[in-house]
Amino acid sequence: MSENIIEVENVTRKFRATLAIDRLSLAVKRGEILGLVGPDGAGKTTTLRLLAAIMDPTSGRVRVAGYDTVKEPEEVKKRIGYMPQQFSLYGDLSVKENLNFFADIFGVGVEERKARIARLLAFSRLTEFQDRPAGQLSGGMQKKLALACCLLHQPELLLLDEPTTGVDPISRREFWDILTELHLSGVTLVVTTPYMDEAERCSRVALMFQGRLIICEEPEVIKQQLAGDLIELRTANLGRTREAIRGLKGVLEIQTYGDLLHVIVSNGTEGIQLITRELTERGIAAQDIRQTKPRLEDSFVSLIQKQLAQRPGGEVIGE
Repeated sequence: MSENIIEVENVTRKFRATLAIDRLSLAVKRGEILGLVGPDGAGKTTTLRLLAAIMDPTSGRVRVAGYDTVKEPEEVKKRIGYMPQQFSLYGDLSVKENLNFFADIFGVGVEERKARIARLLAFSRLTEFQDRPAGQLSGGMQKKLALACCLLHQPELLLLDEPTTGVDPISRREFWDILTELHLSGVTLVVTTPYMDEAERCSRVALMFQGRLIICEEPEVIKQQLAGDLIELRTANLGRTREAIRGLKGVLEIQTYGDLLHVIVSNGTEGIQLITRELTERGIAAQDIRQTKPRLEDSFVSLIQKQLAQRPGGEVIGE
């Protein structure tokens, strides 16, 4: 058995004239949690659909659990659980009825399904809600029910497309506690997420942009990709501040985060001195300025900006 449960080799996917996936190559080891991140239109959802064998590549090859997704799609589907972004269960059916329906689809025997459904209800904290119509569940509970339905046939691989989008922070944390338990039991997960705190919990993170894979590494390794030191700066006028420091020697990049500027400089100590002096001369008060450690998001923004600089006017493609 190969140590890789996913092997993507030079895959391209086109939708008429739109290039959605551009020469993607990727390998995922068994037991990993891979986070897929990137802006809207990066190709994340298309990648998951290719892995789930519900869409064929235009060129290249995808193998999942040792099976070719084009030649052996049914073998692939037996071994994966796929959870799309939108709630796709039956709102008029109860929680337990939805689970029984999916047990029928997956061909789970009557006696075996009783034990599995009971275990999944407990695992997803839905036992006391098993008779409630799925359409009357909270957003977080609907996500947990969808996950439970994906797990009925005990898949080796879970493909989750932004599974916690639109739910409250507590439900998000509970959902990730469940995913962590699955990971510890040996299930491999590929998760798309817009949340950087979730990406931090992954074994590796793959950043996609305009259909291309920019980097795929451990979160700490990605943070180290930031070329320079990071200064966090707060002033009363971010616009004037940006203009004042944009051309300063050693200022490599400026990113805006709410009421903060993140300024990437070649040297942190010198950068603080230079920026402080320039703002003072222009009459701009720095409410707070300090060197800080880069976050995953800082590295991602920087990497994407470099891509944009290399490909000016590049077409932003559909997801």
